[in-house]
Amino acid sequence: MFALGIDPGLSRCGYGAVRSEGGQLQVVAYGHLTTPTDRPLSERLSGLWTDLCELLAELSPDVMVVERVLFQVNARTAMSVGQASGLALVAAARIGCPVAEYSPNEVKLAVAGYGAASKQQVQSMVQVLLDLDEQPRPADRADALALAICHLTGCGLRSAVAEARS
Repeated sequence: MFALGIDPGLSRCGYGAVRSEGGQLQVVAYGHLTTPTDRPLSERLSGLWTDLCELLAELSPDVMVVERVLFQVNARTAMSVGQASGLALVAAARIGCPVAEYSPNEVKLAVAGYGAASKQQVQSMVQVLLDLDEQPRPADRADALALAICHLTGCGLRSAVAEARS
């Protein structure tokens, strides 16, 4: 299975593509998409939309995994993260790519074994789990990779549960 993790953001949208074969995780690509902060919101959203569509076309993942935003102290940040998340969800839907969403706590628990793990702990565990030479930075890159890891390491169990229920 090949998963594309998306850590949504308008200024910086992290992405991490991970393939799982025979229980082994392999990084395919990771980075972040940016929009210029001095441009109007509509132009920034349009640019992010284009970049997300190009990324999906280039990578053709089996599933897109997006961080579910549950709470933000700053309303402005919450709005921009929500807008970026919405773009990612629609971009995936338009090409028929299934989407999975996880909360930050679910991802931290899956990757670091602790739902309240720090950014640094997540970065360290992503480095170890993916056998990277260095920690992925900035943190949104590590978060995107962690989203993909979370889905790939738990999807066998989720599939079995879904099959048992049907």
